[in-house]
Amino acid sequence: MARPSLYPIELSEDEERELRHRAARYTLPYREVQRAKIVLMAAEGLENGEIALRLEVRVDTVRKWRKRFFEQRLAGLDEAPGRGRKPAFSPSGRR
Repeated sequence: MARPSLYPIELSEDEERELRHRAARYTLPYREVQRAKIVLMAAEGLENGEIALRLEVRVDTVRKWRKRFFEQRLAGLDEAPGRGRKPAFSPSGRR
């Protein structure tokens, strides 16, 4: 038996409206639609494993977005700043 999530999701009317809008848009990047669907399903009371099965994603992905939404609300679903490697040479240092 799966254990309940440490991050229960309860949505305000505005949050639910916004997430349903995002989940239904075909013009948004797929990852944004998927995040909205994850949170909506979590708000319905589905467990992480069930959400992962329905959306065909890893359970870790569901856990990540559920937690980020719980901690930061809608802003948590946006892309975090890149953590990639910094350029080895500055643009002005090249010839």
